[in-house]
Amino acid sequence: MTHGRVNRRTWLKGATALGALAATSRGLFAQQAGPTARTAAALPQRATFVVRGATVLTMDSNLGDFAPGDVHVRDGAIVAVGRQLDAGGAQVIDGAGMICMPGFVDTHWHLWTSLFRPYVRADASAFGYFPVTSRLGPHMTPDDSYRSVRLGIAEALSAGVTTVHNWAHNVRSSGHADAELSAMRDSGIRGRFAYGPVQGMPDDQPMDMAAVARTQKAWTPGDGLLTMGICSRNVGTLNVGGAGARGVVTIDMLRQDWGGARALGLPITMHTSGASPIMALEQAGLLGPDVQLVHPLLTTAEERNILKARGASYSTSPTGEARRPQSVGVIQLGELLEAGVKVSLSTDHTTNYNCDPFVGMRILFALHEHRIGAKIPLTLKRLVQLATLDGAVDLGIAGRTGSLTPGKRADIVLVRTADINMTPLGDPYEALVSRAQPGNIDTVIVDGRILRQAGRFTALDHAQVLREAREAALALRTRASWPPA
Repeated sequence: MTHGRVNRRTWLKGATALGALAATSRGLFAQQAGPTARTAAALPQRATFVVRGATVLTMDSNLGDFAPGDVHVRDGAIVAVGRQLDAGGAQVIDGAGMICMPGFVDTHWHLWTSLFRPYVRADASAFGYFPVTSRLGPHMTPDDSYRSVRLGIAEALSAGVTTVHNWAHNVRSSGHADAELSAMRDSGIRGRFAYGPVQGMPDDQPMDMAAVARTQKAWTPGDGLLTMGICSRNVGTLNVGGAGARGVVTIDMLRQDWGGARALGLPITMHTSGASPIMALEQAGLLGPDVQLVHPLLTTAEERNILKARGASYSTSPTGEARRPQSVGVIQLGELLEAGVKVSLSTDHTTNYNCDPFVGMRILFALHEHRIGAKIPLTLKRLVQLATLDGAVDLGIAGRTGSLTPGKRADIVLVRTADINMTPLGDPYEALVSRAQPGNIDTVIVDGRILRQAGRFTALDHAQVLREAREAALALRTRASWPPA
């Protein structure tokens, strides 16, 4: 197999290319390095506007869809949705030739790993996601965390994601937590910050709940854009005195960590890669509506019934999960939906693939048709709901976002339908799931703020985000002595 022949010399060719790419910006960047470099452009004001003449997909079963239709927004909230709305003197956004829909809600993304793109290889196990993140993660500074998260969020917004669950399982200090939350705030995105353990943390060491509480007090409550939770290590056998790639905990340790989170009123998320922990969690009385599990690959019918009864949810990351061998399971979207379990869509990471909710929906539909077909009906509209409203349900914020419902916050994207891959437009759900791509995203609005328009950022400095990410990636490589000799 060719992936076994990748050596240090081969890898260095790619790394050298990255160095050449960044060299031209080092002079500029050298004057901006350090914590004081975290300067962010002011976010746009929340305006009063109306999107006119779009194909409006509300994801609200009581409202339905409008073609053409209008969406009226005032002070960050949706005022009305319908046809030919009277919006007074509101600014008009021309929606002709656009699909107007809720922004995507991504429910599980390790944004802190975005800097590792130059080093992770999909076809070489020695340079895979886990070896790279485990080696470079312990060397990250708060500034690295800020730049990595900001890079990931810039891509998220470009792809139409307006809410992200920042699954931060390398929070090395309170400063790192503040840096990640600052990147989320400065970018204007809606999201949950899941405070996690540290890469290289001993398996028998509990989470620092005092640090979690300090971060919670400092950052929430705010304006409702940012919320908090914790991300937990997996259930397994302790490696006492050592640490695995992601860490494992016993049920007793889980009670301690989860009990600390619940005392603070924080929701919990945990990977379930490997043997399913659901029965063990159920027997320990730990499952509940505040628990989100990730990677639904090996559940049984009995476990799915338990999840439904307890109100727990599952986040699926189809692009990464589809690359896993069948021996570790298959994506069980159809089975989970049939059982009534809450399911949502996520990216996982963007080290060796990109953020693309359209591809995520496309993969889910293709695999469902391949495995199950008409035995469990799955419509394209249901997939778009999975990527929007169901994500908001999963994160407990469906009262604020996920659909274009009057009274909810205005998290809206406009998708061009006159682009070559989208025209002529027939069924809009068919177009979104079967043909759309991030390049078709024209306008992105979060909480009434227009963060992208005509495919360009209105606040984020695109060139600065890229320049500082490149510099941080190069510095990390040096500090971590990557690749290993």
